[in-house]
Amino acid sequence: MTDKPNAGRRPAAFAIPDDPQGEQKEPKARRTPRAPSHHDEGLILTPDTDDPFAATTIDLPELAPPQEALPRRRRLTLGKVASAAFGILFSLAVGLWIDSLIRDLFTRSDGLGYLAVGAATVGVLAVLALVARELFGLRRLAAVQDIKQEAMEAAALPAPAPARKVVARLVHLFAGRPQTARGRTRLLETEGEIIDGPHLLDLAEREMLAPLDREARALILAASKRVSIVTAVSPRALVDLGYVLFESSRLIRAMAELYGGRPGSLGMLRLMRDVIAHLAVTGSIAVGDSLVQQVLGHGLASKLSARLGEGVINGLMTARIGIAAMDLCRPMPFRALRRPGIGDFLSDLAPAALGGKGKETV
Repeated sequence: MTDKPNAGRRPAAFAIPDDPQGEQKEPKARRTPRAPSHHDEGLILTPDTDDPFAATTIDLPELAPPQEALPRRRRLTLGKVASAAFGILFSLAVGLWIDSLIRDLFTRSDGLGYLAVGAATVGVLAVLALVARELFGLRRLAAVQDIKQEAMEAAALPAPAPARKVVARLVHLFAGRPQTARGRTRLLETEGEIIDGPHLLDLAEREMLAPLDREARALILAASKRVSIVTAVSPRALVDLGYVLFESSRLIRAMAELYGGRPGSLGMLRLMRDVIAHLAVTGSIAVGDSLVQQVLGHGLASKLSARLGEGVINGLMTARIGIAAMDLCRPMPFRALRRPGIGDFLSDLAPAALGGKGKETV
């Protein structure tokens, strides 16, 4: 049996260094920064405020004032060309049918033929009168827009000649309005005293359009109150929609007549299309979250019924439609006078929601 050399050795403890190779690491604080490589040159860090996935931590902005409504640009499209072509063909077909009918009636009896000729003549004259009325209404609307465009161009020029031309057209437009009698007298008294074009336009806006603007606000408020009450007590949503459309069309027509437009059926359709297009583009058909919180957050939901709250929201939407119609029908842009906002009608539609606070424009 052979003896093992380490059989009787006792165990011992040994200290093992941190770096077995004997190299000491450089402290982290003294390390030299790594030079950027070519992979880091195109790296762009996105701030948290611009990160769409971190929207939950970003405060939402306040609801901006509603944009001013502008008429849509009229241009020739393929749809209009096709409609005109088929309209001409339809008119020719109706004319041929009437001619054939009159000939057949003359073959049966001369009295029936002359009666048909008289009826056709009356019908043609009525159609011509209707077309003339529609064209006159469209021309009035175009004249109002022409005055507004000239006023915008004259406001950018210091010369008084363009401004005086705009004022003359404005006086002619409202010559038969008793609301503007005092303003027309005031402009006549100061004729030749103001040599600055923008100041002359501001004076004309204050003297001529201020009474009409007050009446326009009264029309918007009355329509909004009616919509708010009717939609609050109506049992069906279809009734709400029909009444809102009815009141909106009445409000748009009243606004056009107030500012000298006097539109016909085609003019009304054009105005309603412009108003709806503006509301759709600006997103104002559905009332914004900030406005809903402003109305409901002051205790309206806890004090009033849910139907009455819906009525207030429908009234505010009607007020927004009225403001857009006011922008489209007014013959001058808002410069010297303050443009109304939805907040001007909020305290009248929901006084309990504001708790006695003053009006504020949204």
